[in-house]
Amino acid sequence: MDGPVPSSAFGGIAVAHLLLVGWVCLTIVGAMTQFVPVWSGVEIHSERLANLQLALIAVGVAGFAGVLWLGRPLDGVEFAALIVAGFAVFVYNLSRTLWPARPFDVTERHFALALCFFTLAIALGGTLAADYRWGVLISAGLARPAVVDAHVTLAVFGGVLTTVVGALYQLGPMFTQSDPTPLDDRLVVAETVIYPVGVLTLAAGRLVQHAPVATLGGLLLAAGMLVAGLVLGRRLRTATTGGTPMLSRYAVVTVTALAWSLTAAGTWVVRPLGAPVRFGHPTVGSLLLGALIGFVVIGTVYHVVPFIVWLERYSDRVGLERVPAIDDLYDGRVSAIEFAAMVVGTALLLASATVSLAGYARTVRLLAGSLVIVGVLLFVGNLALTLARHAGPTMLVRSDESTEMDAPEP
Repeated sequence: MDGPVPSSAFGGIAVAHLLLVGWVCLTIVGAMTQFVPVWSGVEIHSERLANLQLALIAVGVAGFAGVLWLGRPLDGVEFAALIVAGFAVFVYNLSRTLWPARPFDVTERHFALALCFFTLAIALGGTLAADYRWGVLISAGLARPAVVDAHVTLAVFGGVLTTVVGALYQLGPMFTQSDPTPLDDRLVVAETVIYPVGVLTLAAGRLVQHAPVATLGGLLLAAGMLVAGLVLGRRLRTATTGGTPMLSRYAVVTVTALAWSLTAAGTWVVRPLGAPVRFGHPTVGSLLLGALIGFVVIGTVYHVVPFIVWLERYSDRVGLERVPAIDDLYDGRVSAIEFAAMVVGTALLLASATVSLAGYARTVRLLAGSLVIVGVLLFVGNLALTLARHAGPTMLVRSDESTEMDAPEP
């Protein structure tokens, strides 16, 4: 491969990296860096390293996706090295931050596991990038598609979803204000074991292309996600708080988690290897997984951003003047319209993938995609307007002095 190849050959890989690394993973990196110290009651190991990891990953993924889009994968090694370096800094910084918090609670255990999975994923990712230039996989006796499958498994199911599940164990009780049952506790303990074992087993089976091992790992992984969905669903059913954007979106997460787990398990029993079943069911697996991750991110951000704005702008005024509630900072009507558009768009995408629509399939997919895009734009606009209306100067320039302030119950 001495020169550029048609960009269409690598366009899908470029888009995948922009979405998964540039959006999902970078969001996770920022959220963990911000909230692990808060949840664990520890100080961030190094803010300087936190800023460095952002720059390395952002520049790396932008450059790597760019050279892939141009059809020049041989030129992507240096940008891939920046991505690897950025995640290495992130793993080191968060590991040093988490270490004093021992013994870990269930959320901290998931975050520690996610850091391990990210480490393995970036090692394989760096190897794949190096293979474009130096052909290192052939000499190691590994097939590139198998390494890609293992890399994606460790990144998506290991790094991303382990973080998501761990965060939901913290955010679910926070947003629902419901108490756990003894059964919940036993289920969570079981999931904490079977899910990470499933991820490692599935990745190993895919790496060496051993179908029985991959099937075992896939079943364990799907069972762990099923348990996490059931626990979240019970929390939502017994919620003592009113309806909020977080809870409505977490309800969708529960449904998609259960649906994805059942369809993925049924698929991987028959065929656990190959790109078509990389994310579970070949038709709906990626759609359900995308909906699960997307609704978690959107639902959580609907609380996180207004909460940070409220803390910076209004918390020191409590008791002195009338201040808005956190949920009053964003437009509830826009949130409801955005949620409806996202749900209907997702449902239509699933319908177009599973039901024969004759000559209307393309129209339905176009409508579904438009609704999802409109929903995302409304979500971004709603939070941007929240920042424009309520964020004060301290949101842009923080002072070195800290003031203790009482925050409302989330």
